Amino acid sequence: MGYQVAYWFEENESGARLHRPELFRLLDIAMMGDIILVEQVDRISRLNTKDWEQLKNIIARKGLRVVALDLPTSHQFMHTTDEFTDRMLAALNNMMLDMLAAVARKDYEDRRRRQAQGVQRA
Repeated sequence: MGYQVAYWFEENESGARLHRPELFRLLDIAMMGDIILVEQVDRISRLNTKDWEQLKNIIARKGLRVVALDLPTSHQFMHTTDEFTDRMLAALNNMMLDMLAAVARKDYEDRRRRQAQGVQRA
């Protein structure tokens, strides 16, 4: 899309854990207005509610924006227009991120429960 990628991070930690070294390295060097581009929302969060709120607060305090390839509403952050539009898109995107993070957490918990059931049956 013609945008420059300043840094690239890969991490093999679970999105269900808040404290992930590469994520926090990214957050340490990111500057206000930077975009965190993720493949899918569940790559950044399968967190429980408390940890998700903490991560969102860190991202908000730093003035960062999350763009997820699987969340089309977030793509608009790549094209800033005016303050009103930016605020409306931010509200919509935050709501969608919250919903997808909740779905990712539920999927994570369901898979763990099913796995435990399978092990118990075996």
